Amino acid sequence: MTTSQPLRVALAGLGTVGGGVIRLLDANRDLIARRAGRPIEVVAVSARDRGKDRGVDLSRFAWVDDTTALSGHDGADVVVELIGGSDGPALTLARRTVAAGKGFVTANKAMLAHHGLELAQAAEAAGTPLKFEAAVAGGIPVIKGLREGAAANAIDRVYGILNGTCNFILSKMEAEGRDFAEVLAEAQALGYAEADPSFDIDGIDAAHKLSILASIAFGTRPAFGDVAASGIRHVIAADIAEAAALGYKVRLVGVAEAGPAGLFQRVHPHLVPLDHPLAHVTGSLNAVVADGNFVGRLFFQGAGAGDGPTASAVVADLIDIARGEYGPPYAMPAAALVAAGKADSGERRGRAYLRFTVEDRVGVLAEIAAAMRDAGVSIESLIQRGRTADGHVLVAIVTHDGPERCVAQALEKLRGSQSLAGAPLWMHILP
Repeated sequence: MTTSQPLRVALAGLGTVGGGVIRLLDANRDLIARRAGRPIEVVAVSARDRGKDRGVDLSRFAWVDDTTALSGHDGADVVVELIGGSDGPALTLARRTVAAGKGFVTANKAMLAHHGLELAQAAEAAGTPLKFEAAVAGGIPVIKGLREGAAANAIDRVYGILNGTCNFILSKMEAEGRDFAEVLAEAQALGYAEADPSFDIDGIDAAHKLSILASIAFGTRPAFGDVAASGIRHVIAADIAEAAALGYKVRLVGVAEAGPAGLFQRVHPHLVPLDHPLAHVTGSLNAVVADGNFVGRLFFQGAGAGDGPTASAVVADLIDIARGEYGPPYAMPAAALVAAGKADSGERRGRAYLRFTVEDRVGVLAEIAAAMRDAGVSIESLIQRGRTADGHVLVAIVTHDGPERCVAQALEKLRGSQSLAGAPLWMHILP
């Protein structure tokens, strides 16, 4: 194939990102052709609703009613999948495209978290590209940064803010002193959160992305099932105010580390020190930090979603394919990826923020302090400040550095206590 021949693309999914891909290819057509060494052209499209006005001219493309049939389209060299879902048509399309020897580009983090190893093995066996820059952190080139730019480094830890919806909510709560439910409703009205926001606010979306990053950073097999995920639905305005008084901001942070004890992966709300760059990532932005043994700290920040940023990442993958520049999807051959065991979080050391909602009566603080003492948790500060609307008292504890299992044991000792008016909130303090 000469460089004058275009890379022909079949596009599955014409939502926000799909439309963005078409607009980007139109707007930057000449620049993209110069950088790719040849033109990149959409030749076929598929979506659920053929008649919907998407603000772009679709008459120039072949329309395919059966999305999965794009894999066999004779005029296409590459299929771009933007329909979403861990299984169903997206997975069928991925499998068929790779089996047909065509390149496959996707923004589907859920599918990769569950089936990424299988697809990588199949793509390598077929000698065809599998690219997914848009699956993690939208327009931020973090996949390329880790897979290529930091390829010579051993990565000690990768972590960051991986969900823009949660970051928008927490930033809004922080700036305006409002509670979670109220800000979530606003985020839904603005389109930042889905009608069913569970995947975002319960940390599942961030966990999908973290499992992909961990595999690339550490050379381990994707292990989404081993990610401990909890979200932000139980964070209240008082927690954010207390964090601020202590010199922190609250962020939902995904953390992954690999070591002799196995692979540690967790998505959890954290208290982030004000002097850490993640504390200043606000709104719907995403950010990823990677610590390399020679390059030091790498910090990636940018828009984690939206038509423009995500389309930018999709087209960047297409440019790589047009150039013939692609390697193993997970930075090393799938056969070389290690099946790391799940690390025991109980042996991790750190400081914690614990918030209790308690009955206003004598002896409650003594009961909590005794549970901490008996479990071996050293208390740095204990603060009783404020009341809830129904008359309960809020108690916040910051612990000294210690094993997480001790905190877990203390909370277990307090389970079912008549002094507690609700489940405690445990947030880790980012070191």
